Amino acid sequence: MNFAYTLVYVADVAASLAFFERAFGLPARFLHESGAYGEVDTGASGTKLAFVDHATARDSVQHDYVAADASARPLGMEIGFTVADVPAAFERAVAAGAQALAAPVTKPWGQTVAYVRCPDGTLVELCTAMA
Repeated sequence: MNFAYTLVYVADVAASLAFFERAFGLPARFLHESGAYGEVDTGASGTKLAFVDHATARDSVQHDYVAADASARPLGMEIGFTVADVPAAFERAVAAGAQALAAPVTKPWGQTVAYVRCPDGTLVELCTAMA
């Protein structure tokens, strides 16, 4: 078994793609003509980060779910990005419209981490790579 992709269910796929490019430098690599599905270029071969609109997601899952942007609190899951300069990445994301949740801090094990919440409700960790 191989990890293939993460799908984030959002209200507006194009808006999420545009935000992820502004905030994290991940350009859109695909947006379906329907606007219901899109992917960003993560730089990781074979692993996709994609977005799907709520109507399509609910049709696929055949159940309702808690939409991340409808919850006052972040959902209990995150997307993590490793970066060399966490403070700069944090400031870029906040300037692009992310909500600052936890400013950069160096953990006892030496890793620098920060957390932001995207306008679509997605929780994102920005961190240095583990040694």
